[in-house]
Amino acid sequence: VSWPRVVPGGSGAVNADGLDFYDRLVDELCAHGITPAPTLYHWDTPLALEEAGGWLDRDTAYRFAEYAGIVAERLADRVPMWITVNEPAEVTMLGYALGEHAPGRTLLLDALPAAHHQLLAHGLAVRALRAAGADNIGVALSHAPVWTAGDTDEDRHGAELYDTLTNWLFADPVLTGRYPDENLAALMPGPVADDLKVISTPLDWYGVNYYNPTLVGAPGPEALDTLSGFTMPAELPFGIREIEGYEKTGFGWPVVPEGLTEIVTALHTRYGDRLPPLYITENGCALEEPHADDRRIAYLESHLRALRAAMDAGADVRGYFTWSLTDNVEWTEGASQR
Repeated sequence: VSWPRVVPGGSGAVNADGLDFYDRLVDELCAHGITPAPTLYHWDTPLALEEAGGWLDRDTAYRFAEYAGIVAERLADRVPMWITVNEPAEVTMLGYALGEHAPGRTLLLDALPAAHHQLLAHGLAVRALRAAGADNIGVALSHAPVWTAGDTDEDRHGAELYDTLTNWLFADPVLTGRYPDENLAALMPGPVADDLKVISTPLDWYGVNYYNPTLVGAPGPEALDTLSGFTMPAELPFGIREIEGYEKTGFGWPVVPEGLTEIVTALHTRYGDRLPPLYITENGCALEEPHADDRRIAYLESHLRALRAAMDAGADVRGYFTWSLTDNVEWTEGASQR
């Protein structure tokens, strides 16, 4: 669901035509035996809110909760599954820290308030959804193993920091009500302790978006200057390395199905009974073949087998969404990646 389509100004007047569109869409999906599972935020912030600071502004979280309630009041009677926000780590890193996605800010660690406010928006939205009659609510967070590039203390420190920023900075507050690092928590704005009580509002399920592991070590000449077309600032306190020896997707991402087993098992081990049932909310690959899809079929089969291995090891996995059903328009690549 597009937030600016429903509430173009970010707050206040609702676009009736926008809500009517989703009303008809949900009816058509249900009529054809397709279960709707809407995501309420996939990176399209209303312009008025972005101009007021976007996710750097605490008020954006409250406006998001209002919007979530508006959508649920219209659709909750037919929608059996809800996703609050999708990949807030990518919004924070690519949109606010590195400037590769909208809104194009290059704040590095000063982007952390955007992370906190997205997490707060998630927690407030869970409560707003339930108040409007919605249930079966989850979140979609990106997760992948972080492999250490070397055996030096500097390599281990770089990998641990990257792991914290990409995996646990968002998962820990949602699932435990704490940030994984006191130093990072100290950089968050507002009444953090009270916010964490909202952020950790219990979920019905937890979504994992998985694509590939990342090889990380100390910063230095061996680190990649670019990653997936994104420029990596020299001042980063870690360095990302090339993973060699694996088939690559159209994005240049290594195809590592066992990484899915690894990260799902890691989540199960880290959180135990605090981890709700899992859904894989994104997994897939971009490939050049327009018709013969044998490589994509092999990709999906290998990752489903990897997921089965995690389930056999004790992970409670309830479903799998492939990304994506149709050719996708990517944020920086447009329609060049199929």
